[in-house]
Amino acid sequence: MTQRPTLFGAELRRLRIEAGLSLSRLAGNLHYSKGYLSKIETGSKRPSADFARRCDAELSAGGKLSELVGDQSPETPPPSEITTNGDEVWVLRLDSSGSSSFQPVDRRSVLTAGAASVVAFGMGGARPAVAETGSVEPFQVMFEQLRKLGQTTSPSVVLPGLIAQTHSLRALANNAKPRQAAEVLALTARYAEFAGWMTQEAGDDRAAMWWTDRSVELAEAGGDRRLGAYALVRRALVNLYRHDARQTIDVARLARQNALTDHIRGWAALHEAQGHALAGDYDACMRTLDIAREHLNAARPESGPSLGPTNLSDPAAMVAGWCLHDLGRTREASEVLDREVDALPEQALRSRARYGIRRALSHATAGEIEHACALAADTLPIVDAVTSATVLTDLRKLSQLLARHHRVPAVQALQPALVASLHDQNA
Repeated sequence: MTQRPTLFGAELRRLRIEAGLSLSRLAGNLHYSKGYLSKIETGSKRPSADFARRCDAELSAGGKLSELVGDQSPETPPPSEITTNGDEVWVLRLDSSGSSSFQPVDRRSVLTAGAASVVAFGMGGARPAVAETGSVEPFQVMFEQLRKLGQTTSPSVVLPGLIAQTHSLRALANNAKPRQAAEVLALTARYAEFAGWMTQEAGDDRAAMWWTDRSVELAEAGGDRRLGAYALVRRALVNLYRHDARQTIDVARLARQNALTDHIRGWAALHEAQGHALAGDYDACMRTLDIAREHLNAARPESGPSLGPTNLSDPAAMVAGWCLHDLGRTREASEVLDREVDALPEQALRSRARYGIRRALSHATAGEIEHACALAADTLPIVDAVTSATVLTDLRKLSQLLARHHRVPAVQALQPALVASLHDQNA
């Protein structure tokens, strides 16, 4: 078994060269970093079964690479190997104004900089003990509370606590017995995945992908291989907000092919449909939405905190409204979004901000300027409360569209609040 990563890496390199692909090209096709792929090829990083399957498919290897990985049980990684980036320190910078920032750095840099301006996670010290039972439950409760907080306030409020709890769980896993370590790591992965979403909402796509990659590594170490495909779902979403239709479609399709559950297949199909809508392909969008509905209807309850949004009563319907707007069918989009936004829970502020602004934008695009202004006036205080880089995209579009109707009294009345909201979101 100790030779398998080396054998896998050598075979992967041989197949890559045989296919005429550079390291960068293959990494891009697989949606991994070049550095990660290099570590796999040199044998310094153990490949997962999911990674091997994707390489088999990309290189038409007929299962050769999967055979080299073999079966991996949830308890395969011993406690000394379950954390990643052993020389990496997690640094949370705090200043007197209350703002904070996070970055992973190498241990030597932190020691050189000193600890006066940072809180450094991973510098050593006493190792926490883990009780045989019940140690994870408080963290599960805290996770649900943090998710609720993420729906009602700015990411900058949620992230420091989220990062700290992720580190605490990672430390607990280091000292747990293998079976319990797997449970702790699976929950840690959910924390990391949520941190990825919050950093994307804060406008940092690069950090969002860093956290998403960490969540995959932690999940696989804990025996939960669902996050490998869900990480691709998250990458598709990043591409969607970058308005890259082709990449959104390609990554979402890859996620759907690699997903292990109908729930993840369903969300992958929803984002693929959004990509088709961006590309202007109505028929492909509608077909993929139908596929998404089938998967989501067939999805069974899963253990642990749920992946993806939990506040949409009918995700396929809400995304259909989103897609219809991008397809230029704004009146149809308005009808769907009116119904679905009104069904959102009162406390789901982040969802109400995201879909509420798109609803206003659809009405404005359909020529219903006064009604759009009324909807926006109701939604802007929610947008200001949660702060969202992804909502900002539609907010800018709405502002530009309404500027063409600056003589309309409703637009003039809304303008101060709209300008203030844009300023706050950009700050």
